[in-house]
Amino acid sequence: MVYLCAISNIRSGACREDCKFCTQSVKWGADINRYKEKSIETIVKEAKLAKKNRASGFCLVTSGKGLDEKTLEYVCKATKAVLKEVEISIIACNGTADKESLKELKKAGVKIYNHNLETSREYYPKICTTHNWDERFKTCENVKSVGLNLCSGGIFGMGESERDIESLLKSLKELSPEGIPLNFFIENEKLPLKATHSRGMAIEIIKKFRKNFPNSIIMLAGGREVVFGNSWLEGIKAGANSIVIGDYLTTRGERPDKDLEILEKEGIEIANEC
Repeated sequence: MVYLCAISNIRSGACREDCKFCTQSVKWGADINRYKEKSIETIVKEAKLAKKNRASGFCLVTSGKGLDEKTLEYVCKATKAVLKEVEISIIACNGTADKESLKELKKAGVKIYNHNLETSREYYPKICTTHNWDERFKTCENVKSVGLNLCSGGIFGMGESERDIESLLKSLKELSPEGIPLNFFIENEKLPLKATHSRGMAIEIIKKFRKNFPNSIIMLAGGREVVFGNSWLEGIKAGANSIVIGDYLTTRGERPDKDLEILEKEGIEIANEC
């Protein structure tokens, strides 16, 4: 069984952090579509399309370091509007967050909070200097403490070592996330990093995470098309059981109908809820 998730980038390119992997940082000046807020009507429309494309999860993402009061109000409003018209699990991805803010999201109807650790605690200072890894880990602990499901994973192919991958895996074990997105770095001419991943490396990472998290949803997320092309079922066979359908935050994804066609051809069941 495979779980499908769709992403809605509801606030784009307004982040002042210096994460070297992220085109949404204003520091790097990447050529992306930047906007303050999507209209609630547009978000609901995208949720309906996601549901039509068999997605069981719909992720509301805002650029920026954390969940401030204004962002919280916006995400709660969007969540309520979507759930009024679409039966789908809402995932919020809004950066670092305290317990009180997370409780408000839960009251609004958010089921899952996504906050990736990205890489090991040791390697993180090499890819970001404006905030520290411990803030990310604390947010994940906050998510678990308020009763939201946690979705937390990492980005691979940023120059990290095998030891860093093992360290990230160990940290995630402490959190026991219900969902683990495995992202593979997507290069951009304005970003200071070059990709160091390969298809073989990706397969081994998927196998490793499946072995260590037998009951979690392991998601092939950003970079799936870059690493696997049309052969992404190799990732499913290696142990992943979820994919992002449609576009990502600032990059184009595969057409959902093509992914659905592949799953149908292989006789792979699509989950109705996550």
